[in-house]
Amino acid sequence: MRYEYYVSLEDPETVMLVDSWTGQDALDAHHASPVMERIARLRDQYDLHMSVERFEGLADNPADERFIRR
Repeated sequence: MRYEYYVSLEDPETVMLVDSWTGQDALDAHHASPVMERIARLRDQYDLHMSVERFEGLADNPADERFIRR
């Protein structure tokens, strides 16, 4: 659904990617794609390292509404 890239102000060598998917099937298809094979080769070629954190959306909670301005 989207990709957003962020560069660290403290370490310009660090990039954060936030991506969103319609579901696990879409993410699995992406991981099996030729572009991901190419990215894996580049990661090895340039000795790039990554960490991954997975966040899943939460259903709207009425208790949170006082903290959210829409």
